[in-house]
Amino acid sequence: MAKLKISKKVSTALINSLGAGVVPRVGLEHIAVGREKELQSLLKNLDDIAEGIAAFRFIIGNYGSGKSFMLQLIRNRAMEQGFVVADADLSSSRRLAGSNNEGLATYRELMSHLATKTRPDGGALVSILEGWINKIQQEVVKESGIRPDDQGFDDQIEAKIREVVQYIEDLVHGFDFGTVIIAYWRGYRTDDDNLKNAALRWFRGEFNTKIEAKAALGVRVIIDDESWYDYIKLLAKFVAEIGHKGLLIFLDEAVNLYQISTTVTREKNYNKLLGMFNDTMQCKAEHLGILIGGTTKFLEDPNRGLFADAAWRRRTKESRFVAQAGVQEFMGPVLRLNPLTEKEILSLLQSLAEIHAINFGYEQVLTNRELKDFVQEIVNRLGAEALLTPGEIVRDFVSVVNILHQNSEISLGELIHGSSFKPTALGKDASVDENDVASFSL
Repeated sequence: MAKLKISKKVSTALINSLGAGVVPRVGLEHIAVGREKELQSLLKNLDDIAEGIAAFRFIIGNYGSGKSFMLQLIRNRAMEQGFVVADADLSSSRRLAGSNNEGLATYRELMSHLATKTRPDGGALVSILEGWINKIQQEVVKESGIRPDDQGFDDQIEAKIREVVQYIEDLVHGFDFGTVIIAYWRGYRTDDDNLKNAALRWFRGEFNTKIEAKAALGVRVIIDDESWYDYIKLLAKFVAEIGHKGLLIFLDEAVNLYQISTTVTREKNYNKLLGMFNDTMQCKAEHLGILIGGTTKFLEDPNRGLFADAAWRRRTKESRFVAQAGVQEFMGPVLRLNPLTEKEILSLLQSLAEIHAINFGYEQVLTNRELKDFVQEIVNRLGAEALLTPGEIVRDFVSVVNILHQNSEISLGELIHGSSFKPTALGKDASVDENDVASFSL
């Protein structure tokens, strides 16, 4: 088997993140196993979005099944292909709608995490705008021969900017969106940092009153809790017009919507989500992809989940033909993450063992027999009926190889067969405690 090629930075990020139960931002391709059909289905969505179609997918699975991993993997693939991406975890303070600007808080989080291939860590709004302006300037110089200091140069730049703006002006709030883009260009050209910053604040949803926005930019609207999704659609259309393939939005931890105790508020969020779903399915949005990560209860609970609403149940319930045939559908709006097979788990552990050895500079000696023994011991400890997920197994395994590396006199068998080995045990939809990892007392 060819030796894995991976940088120290990536291997460290993988080991540290996985050991803490966190999905890493980089290096996912080195540990992606067993999700080929799911991945191909989502990559097909990227092709559609690049063609101007919208897409909406739920990634559904139990805690630790790989929902966040899959979202992150697609996020990275999308950036590589030229998409703009943005991700946010939903929480008690970040929802789709609410009475205290919870929807706006989600929008602000998405904008702060706006990322591209050249700005993968977020904060890409400035680079998107200025990269586009620089591209237009180069086009004007090439086409007309005039230079930035020549008379008429700025007029030609603004004319080209308005060509793009007119494509979005027919959308809801499109005229004001275009007005702010023009304002940013003028601030950029005249080195007016106040004007540029005002435009950026508006795009990020940071203006609190319409009066404040009108004074700074001459627009009469602001991005608020009711309108934020309209601006996501505008942004998708805009980035596609200026050369990107589209915009992908990733919202994880949708179980936080399910956990809203107030029925009226919960239903308000589900209705907002339904509007987003209908928009994309009916092609009322362009170049936009929305991926939602949630648990089975979030989707199927008949009292508080999406299935409590007849409209949602009709749109997302598995076809009876699929259920009767005992097969899985990969092209529908709901993508379910089934447990990995034993072969896939072993492949994952082999990759992790190799990455750990590369990171710490030693020769990997764990055999497949030992890796199988590790998995079997977890099953024996937790019971055959326990639901093992990649997240649980990975955190336990990283803890084990850390200890083996730090205590060379101990073998894997001695460690996992000892009474001190207590593997992680999570219920079907249990919450994850930060201390709920494999524990040992040596």
